[in-house]
Amino acid sequence: MPTYLSYPTRVVWGAGTIIKLGEEVRKAGGTKVLVVSDRGVIAAGLVRRVENLLSEADLQFSVFSDLQPNPVEADVWKGVEAYRALHADIIVAIGGGAPLDTARAIRLAVNHPKPLSRYDDAKGGDVNVTSELPPLICIATTSGTGSEVSRSAVVKLDDTKRKTVLFSPRLIATCAIADPELTLGLPPKPTAWTGMDAFTHCLEAYVALGDNPLADALAIDGIHRVTRALPAVMDNPNDLAARADMMAAAIMGAMAFTKGLGAAHAIAHAVGAIVPGAHHGLVNAIVLPAVCRYNEEQAHPRFARIAEAMGEPCGSMDERKMADRACTRVEELCRRVGIPEKLSAAGVTAEMIPQLVELALDDASHRTNPRPFTREDCEPMLRSLL
Repeated sequence: MPTYLSYPTRVVWGAGTIIKLGEEVRKAGGTKVLVVSDRGVIAAGLVRRVENLLSEADLQFSVFSDLQPNPVEADVWKGVEAYRALHADIIVAIGGGAPLDTARAIRLAVNHPKPLSRYDDAKGGDVNVTSELPPLICIATTSGTGSEVSRSAVVKLDDTKRKTVLFSPRLIATCAIADPELTLGLPPKPTAWTGMDAFTHCLEAYVALGDNPLADALAIDGIHRVTRALPAVMDNPNDLAARADMMAAAIMGAMAFTKGLGAAHAIAHAVGAIVPGAHHGLVNAIVLPAVCRYNEEQAHPRFARIAEAMGEPCGSMDERKMADRACTRVEELCRRVGIPEKLSAAGVTAEMIPQLVELALDDASHRTNPRPFTREDCEPMLRSLL
């Protein structure tokens, strides 16, 4: 069975590149801009910077920021109303994964009918996505999801109540502006949580089932970068070189997971669907060590390479011992950047376990996990993490 390889997002990369925003809007044919963001990014002053750049370029705009921390379908349709009220012809998204994913879903919904479940990737919904999409410029202010280069949006749907991947290659942003200076003010916890999200993307993509050498190359380099750069950023939040490494790793992770993800993401999506405000990156980081231990024996050659990428000396150690060291290295990285060990820190309770199991097993992410992930595996893993 063939694998189709495509990494076409146009990225404007480097410190200070936010200054190119007006030029990129004009290049995309935009004149009336719906800016999609959230309250946190507004409070950080970054939306004001976007507004100033759009004003300097003599572009009309309005800001839509009425978003939940995890994207929900109702917010998408409110964004469509804001887009139409402005008679907008382009969307600029600035923020972390939530604003960028919501903006991508708004882009889809502007010219596509309800419900969003029609575009569910797990059900082949990409065939319903046409080319009738307004331009989209994505500006990341975190180094986590890599949503700026993604071809999908994860949204909790109204009809199914599940976090669902809406996917199509047509959803790739017209342009992504990757300016690591925009992440300098990110506080320690969001830095750690989003950074470990990027790491989880890379690791799960690398060990996922399938044959995609381009994804593997990006994923293993992303693992190496996060291992080195995330502790550096936690020690010195103003380390611009390390911030740039983290932004590169986030982009690499999002490009790599076109290959697939795994059980950690299946669980994180389930938690995000029923725990209000649960941070996706935090949940990924809490469950990742357990998922690595679960997958280690089945995918030990891959885990051996991960150990090497994380700085483990090869020496005379065999692959199985190296794989074990990889899992230990992942655990050490989580502790080093302050990730808690229990899901209770993300708001999960024992009463939620049965529903979480159902949602996780219904999530498409675990289908490419290197080891089959069943009810008999999922429930005890979740209980061990409480």
